[in-house]
Amino acid sequence: MNTPRTRFYRDKANGKLMGVCSGMGNYAGMDAFWIRLGFIIFTLTMGWPLLLYFAAGFIAPKKPEQLYHDRQEEKFWQDVRKSPSASARQVKGKFRDIDRRLARVEEHYVSSNRALSAEIERLR
Repeated sequence: MNTPRTRFYRDKANGKLMGVCSGMGNYAGMDAFWIRLGFIIFTLTMGWPLLLYFAAGFIAPKKPEQLYHDRQEEKFWQDVRKSPSASARQVKGKFRDIDRRLARVEEHYVSSNRALSAEIERLR
């Protein structure tokens, strides 16, 4: 799971200072406001999270411009980061549904469908 879409990035475009909280919100699938609020509370009570913020700001790479094609793809990859096994089950279920529907279409065309045969002959 080392694809570029599953890594943590600073989101400078939506960030306030260095984009760390916005990147954390994007990575976790949460609103960046709640990450910022938690960060401010932790910084005021403990102090050391400010050092972690700047360290992450200098170490973490900036989010690439065209990482996701649309919002739906971004949401999918956030779900993959949260729970890869649940995402795999969801994709497997979608493929199973497509396979079932395709099997019904094949059965319809391959079986001896008299109404369909009559309609085809009428159209000739």
